[in-house]
Amino acid sequence: MAGRVVLVTGMSGLIGRALRKQVDGRYDLRALNRSAVEGLPCHQADIADLEAIKPAFAGVETVVHLAAQVGNPAWEAVLRHNITGTYNVFEAAREAGVKRVVFASSGAAVSGIEADKPYSDLVAGRYEGLTSWPLLTHLSPLRPSGLYGASKVWGEALGRHYTDAHGLSVICVRIGRVHAEDRPRSAREFSVWCSQRDIARFLESCVEAPDAVRFEIFFCTSRNKWGYRDLEHPRAILGWEPLDAAEDHRK
Repeated sequence: MAGRVVLVTGMSGLIGRALRKQVDGRYDLRALNRSAVEGLPCHQADIADLEAIKPAFAGVETVVHLAAQVGNPAWEAVLRHNITGTYNVFEAAREAGVKRVVFASSGAAVSGIEADKPYSDLVAGRYEGLTSWPLLTHLSPLRPSGLYGASKVWGEALGRHYTDAHGLSVICVRIGRVHAEDRPRSAREFSVWCSQRDIARFLESCVEAPDAVRFEIFFCTSRNKWGYRDLEHPRAILGWEPLDAAEDHRK
């Protein structure tokens, strides 16, 4: 087994399971989870409790922070898990001397732009006359969708602070739509879908990124014909290429 010690929060979730399948046996893989994770060392605690989670970070080189309240949650759940919980993960990582945190952000940090043309047409599947459109990059203005999207903007800003103030390497990944069915389920997802193997390989690329990568924000979707999120930046920095495309699933 490789010597790199990687702690994954939210390992029992869909993306956590996909990542485990991708890297199992190549890292000293550990979990921070509210429930037990079979076959792996797992520290069971709630990320909203800083003191309870601290032991999980001892001796860890890289943290992949996936645990979050997703969907359209009430404010109390967003505050507990996505705001307080994310702060706790960064702070526990800092105190333990962790070198890098890979933060699972979301395309929801910018998906409010889907209210405007041409993005509203793209996500509705109205493709007639659409030949090109401005891609959103990591430098585009933020436009979060809902409290969930706003909480991911907070996590990115917090990561920037921990890089500047504490020297922690932080890579924020704005993940597209990932499903258990591993295929797009709506017209919108022909723009924003991400396969399980594409996100798993992406997260592995972040873990393996050179030490010189100090703070970055990347979009991660599959290679979607109607996508509006830039994939050139991760290609240039990480050498990552998506293997899948939403169009592969169009009947």
